[in-house]
Amino acid sequence: MACWSLLKNYWLKRIDSGIASCCAKTTIAPLDRIKILLQAQNIHYRHLGVLATVFAVRQKEGFLGLYKGNGAMMVRIFPYGAIQFMAFDKYKKLVRKKIGKSEHVHRLLAGSMAGITAVIFTYPLDMVRARLAFQVKGEHRYNGIIHAFKTIYTKEGGIPGYYRGLVPTIIGMAPYAGFSFFTFETLKTTGLKHAPEMLGKPSLDNPDVLVLKTHASLMCGGVAGAIAQTISYPLDVARRRMQLAAILPDSEKCRTMLQTLTYVCKEHGIRKGLYRGLSLNYIRCIPSQAVAFTTYEFMRQILRLN
Repeated sequence: MACWSLLKNYWLKRIDSGIASCCAKTTIAPLDRIKILLQAQNIHYRHLGVLATVFAVRQKEGFLGLYKGNGAMMVRIFPYGAIQFMAFDKYKKLVRKKIGKSEHVHRLLAGSMAGITAVIFTYPLDMVRARLAFQVKGEHRYNGIIHAFKTIYTKEGGIPGYYRGLVPTIIGMAPYAGFSFFTFETLKTTGLKHAPEMLGKPSLDNPDVLVLKTHASLMCGGVAGAIAQTISYPLDVARRRMQLAAILPDSEKCRTMLQTLTYVCKEHGIRKGLYRGLSLNYIRCIPSQAVAFTTYEFMRQILRLN
């Protein structure tokens, strides 16, 4: 009976995390596609700004064009979110047990390790999603998720082809996930400690446990996402350029992380190169992270995990 209870709890947490991530990503799927087009300087849209690109995609590819690549994203994001949130809980306990440092260190290290773990397991799906999202209507390089997997495997060196850009992704994910979880948990703990009546409420499944009210959770999640994105964004640009190198005209200049960062900075500058699309990323990541953390906290109550 105890074994069944543990197994049930294990899978409920995974479902909780996966649903949270799917809700968050669906909310900002159109912005995700625009970001990919701008980061990799797509020839059809690189001369346009954020809003102009949104309208251009809508006109050229229709409303559903804004969601291109979202199918692969949903296939990826459920296991990604489940692994990340579950791993965070596990790593936090492990770090607390092994090194016994302050709670701030637990959150930062556990968040970083959770993000890296999720990335490694789901990276090939992220590669395929990026290729599909970068493809413009009229181009027939990939006909869908399965065809993209087969094409990359056949033409780009087998399995290693799926992991192009993994290094900058991992290096960028460590501070991104680390500061994201760290900031949210710190704001949550501080808010419940100093303003429990204003920001907190009893958990639905355990009245003895205080949880954030919805508006407070959204605010904490949004701030966490903004801080984390600002720190790690240039590495996200390098990741996208390397993922798309095989279909870009300047592919030979984007083979390694350092080479890619140097080329983008020299060719386009810091603001229009390494940070191109950052304002859009704030628009997409703040609500995304806000929804993700809030949904996760809510599902923990619904599934009686508190």
